[in-house]
Amino acid sequence: MHDEFLCHVTAYGTCDGRRIGVPLGTYRAPTLALALWWLRDRAIWIAERLDPQPEGAPFPPNALVPVGDSVADVPALLRAWCTDVGQQELVADELANGRLVRVATHDDTTEYELLAESVDALRMQRTVPPLVVPVA
Repeated sequence: MHDEFLCHVTAYGTCDGRRIGVPLGTYRAPTLALALWWLRDRAIWIAERLDPQPEGAPFPPNALVPVGDSVADVPALLRAWCTDVGQQELVADELANGRLVRVATHDDTTEYELLAESVDALRMQRTVPPLVVPVA
């Protein structure tokens, strides 16, 4: 079993016609359980910032407006991923087996990516393709 995991969260957008990544956090987790906890925590952190609950803080009138039906509801997708036991078990199994895991979703302007991988697998130069888990 792999004992240590490197986790990253990045937001990608387009600026001047180029794809730009903005790091939102990195964590070197000493255990699988902490890696999974951190990924879920960061997913909820993103969801809360994209979709704050109006009763949670004072917002000026009309500060929050719904987006169009054609725009993916990234906060809802991230929250659903966090509570999906099957997805969490899949991610845990893949990480425990030394595979790179990528969880990604996007709206009309930004892609949000959560990555995790075993530090041991990095050292051994992964030879298997990554697991890509689409959220949408």
